[in-house]
Amino acid sequence: MTGVNSFSVSGYGPARAGWTRLLARDSLTRRLDWPMLVAAVALSLLGSVLVYSATRNRTEINQGDQYYFLVRHLMNTGIGLVLMIGTIWVGHRQLRNVVPILYGLSLVGILAVLTPLGATINGSRNWIVFGGGFSLQPAEFVKITIILGMAMILAARVDAGDKKYPDHRTVLQSLGLAAVPILIVLLMPDLGTVLVMVTIILGVLLASGASNRWVFGLLATGVIGCVVIWQLHILDQYQIARFAAFANPSLDPAGVGYNTNQARIAIGSGGLTGAGLFHGSQTTGQFVPEQQTDFVFTVAGEELGFVGAGLIIVLLGVILWRACRIAREATELYGTIVAAGIVAWFAFQAFENIGMTLGIMPVTGLPLPFVSYGGSSMFAVWVAVGLLQSIRVQRPMSA
Repeated sequence: MTGVNSFSVSGYGPARAGWTRLLARDSLTRRLDWPMLVAAVALSLLGSVLVYSATRNRTEINQGDQYYFLVRHLMNTGIGLVLMIGTIWVGHRQLRNVVPILYGLSLVGILAVLTPLGATINGSRNWIVFGGGFSLQPAEFVKITIILGMAMILAARVDAGDKKYPDHRTVLQSLGLAAVPILIVLLMPDLGTVLVMVTIILGVLLASGASNRWVFGLLATGVIGCVVIWQLHILDQYQIARFAAFANPSLDPAGVGYNTNQARIAIGSGGLTGAGLFHGSQTTGQFVPEQQTDFVFTVAGEELGFVGAGLIIVLLGVILWRACRIAREATELYGTIVAAGIVAWFAFQAFENIGMTLGIMPVTGLPLPFVSYGGSSMFAVWVAVGLLQSIRVQRPMSA
């Protein structure tokens, strides 16, 4: 066993190191976190079945091909796996060197959405449509660059041995880096993604060892900001209506409250074991809008019941558990921060998505990681898995 430096041919990742290393005793495949990888693949494959069930009869969106969304979901998963492998091969340490470039590209992407290149879908102008059924949501990748960028700044002096914890100036610089894309995304407006980004920031700061005053200060600022946004009517009318429906589900059951009410009916009718795959009345009857994306959890609840819905939660829990372990065992603060940011991202987004289908969280349009249909979201979460795996494979085997 050669130890942590067994991959360090200019940082273990360059192609010239050769794929033959994958067969070595102390190999990349041996160091991978297999429970996380198996759970993520299982979620994506289960998601493909749920997406197929939700779309096979919807001729208005599947272009007359019942396998249209199934094939694309599997393709997205395959591309995601390739992106994960590429991320592992390059390595999170090497990506640290090009964070400014990645950050700049992500800003260009979300700014492009605000130009004529952008398209409005479901009330939010957060897509770039290329035609042929292909589209891109740049904000999904901004989550990654915020994590990498803040980690780079917060960990720089600590990993170099100059500081034990990030000082106030360093924290302020990292917050400035995150604030720019958040303000741009807020203009779209995409409130759900903004909430994810804010959660990422809190997770990153907690993991960095920064003073808790920053965390409490950000929470207070967030509350004040929400009040100001509400008072200044910055939110679009449909977003205000969603919050009103969340506070009072019976307010407009045939209008803005329709999605949530139908989702709760679908999940509630599933019972312990569900109505059976492809036999859910709410799903077959097409009563739940956006069921292949935002409300895909309702398919599991109705057709697979508490058992199937619980399986999704357990698999998500496995991913979060392994990610927390990777964050704890990382040999450098940079890796710890990156892993913690991903944990915060996955945990909040999963809770929000499942919560809105149960009526305990407002509808924000966030997809369920690995399960919901959508290329941008799928690519982003698999890149995140690649970052987690990279952090793991670069630690000593005894850790």
